[in-house]
Amino acid sequence: MEHLSDQSAIPNLNANWVNAKGAWVIHIVLIVALKIFYSIIPGIQRDTSWFLTNITYMFGSYLMFHWVRGIPFEFNAGAYDNLNMWEQMDNGEQFTPTKKYLLSVPICLFLVSTHYTHYDLTYFTLNVMALLGVIIPKLPWSHRLRVRFLSGSPDDRYLDER
Repeated sequence: MEHLSDQSAIPNLNANWVNAKGAWVIHIVLIVALKIFYSIIPGIQRDTSWFLTNITYMFGSYLMFHWVRGIPFEFNAGAYDNLNMWEQMDNGEQFTPTKKYLLSVPICLFLVSTHYTHYDLTYFTLNVMALLGVIIPKLPWSHRLRVRFLSGSPDDRYLDER
């Protein structure tokens, strides 16, 4: 209860930027930049460059939106310390326009990557695993759900140290 009142007292600067102009476009720019980067490396074929673009974007997206918890600012008395960025966005509401867009980008990239890798079974399997790793944490039933062996909640770690 205390965290809810703290969260509503001050706007969350850590997660509000995703609704700003240009925040949606940066994902496309990053994907294009990754594709160009992997395409100019000698010896990397087109299908491999699409695969690497997909895997790199999925890994970065997971790291940014689902792995890191809390905020880098110290102005809200720890109200967001146990929440990752996805849970902080739009005050935890599901299926807002921003969240729908961020859910559709990995799916579209997966489809493009799968097409340009010519539906190769190895690439397809790895791309599906990366897609599921990014999509599952975005679904409503996994909101505030933590997988214990990957990262225990900070509250649990604090209690273990006592």
